[in-house]
Amino acid sequence: MASPDIDSPCLSSANDSFCGSYHIHKEEGNSANILPALEAPTSTLSNNYNIPKPPPLPGKTCAKTKHLKRLSACSFVPNETKDNWDKLFMEGYGADVYIITEEKSYVLAHFSVLSIASPVLGSILKQSKVKNGTRYLKIFGVPPEAVCVFLRFLYSSCYEELQMKKFVLHLLVLSHFYSVPSLKRICVHHLEQGWLTKENVIDVLLIARNCDAPRLSFVCIRMVVKDFKTISSTEGWKVMKRANPTLEQELVEFVVEADSRNQERLRKIEEKKVYLQLYQAMEALLHICRDGCRTIGPRDKVLRGSQVACNFPACKGLETLVRHFSNCKTRVPGGCIHCKRMWQLLELHSRMCNEPDSCKVPLCRHFKEKMRQQTKKDEAKWKLLVSKIISTKNAILPFSAKHAGLL
Repeated sequence: MASPDIDSPCLSSANDSFCGSYHIHKEEGNSANILPALEAPTSTLSNNYNIPKPPPLPGKTCAKTKHLKRLSACSFVPNETKDNWDKLFMEGYGADVYIITEEKSYVLAHFSVLSIASPVLGSILKQSKVKNGTRYLKIFGVPPEAVCVFLRFLYSSCYEELQMKKFVLHLLVLSHFYSVPSLKRICVHHLEQGWLTKENVIDVLLIARNCDAPRLSFVCIRMVVKDFKTISSTEGWKVMKRANPTLEQELVEFVVEADSRNQERLRKIEEKKVYLQLYQAMEALLHICRDGCRTIGPRDKVLRGSQVACNFPACKGLETLVRHFSNCKTRVPGGCIHCKRMWQLLELHSRMCNEPDSCKVPLCRHFKEKMRQQTKKDEAKWKLLVSKIISTKNAILPFSAKHAGLL
């Protein structure tokens, strides 16, 4: 059948790549199927005194919401009706539209059905030339099988899963171009729920951006950031790099930003661990000097030989440090790295101690007096360290203690 000389719009794109841009002209339709708001009647007494009725209980509200969701998700169209619409499309009975596709093939359709299912298609067909009572429309740039799947969905909202999976990208473009939101939602849902792969993610990202699918774009970008090394070596990335270097630069910036955020998060986690260890060391130091633990304790307390290990996680390491500090011959800050660490712990305790007069930790009052002689710069450093230790303790310790059964 020779192609008639017609002047009607057509869809154009590369058949083997989705890197080109689509120029879409959509017609917005009026919203339909809006559920009316249900309002409970108010009593005369409430109207007289302007007393609002109390809201419904949470359980009843949730039940109503679930019930409405169940109703909206149900389909009251019998299978026989869908089969009849499928049969009408397959047989083309009384068709008055010829849709010409690539490879010189055509599909029969009905002007009234297409106009109702897609306002954009209806507008295009109204402007097309009519020959012998038949309208003609060209849809190029997509496989003829994809056009058939698209038109069948307009008739009966049915599709085969294998065909949908094979032509999902073409169908996403068609549904956006001809303004079929129900098919567009199905395509986006399937891609988000498992049909998105490392090999097609770049093609899907390009189409999602051109077809106004922001959530699908976000899912694609997240997948690229998560496995950038593998995706950047795919053929889709290489094509995108040549055709759209701006998008490549944008994706690389996303990866760098995500890596920086991840490193910053890990750094903060490590800082919190250090601050928590310092707080635990302060608690263990106070415990050793006040109560005594194992073989180390205050001089005025006799420890039992059978005393069990305590619950302080830093106690064992701190006992070793205290034992070294008591027997070390150098004992000067800077002369021995272990003694220097002990001096710092003692000074940190003194800055966190609120009872220096009755405190049993050695050198507590000494460091309290030493604070007055320090410079403002050193004082600011110590205050910052103390505040971070206390804030970390308040944020982490209650949860860990409750989890360990200590609270």
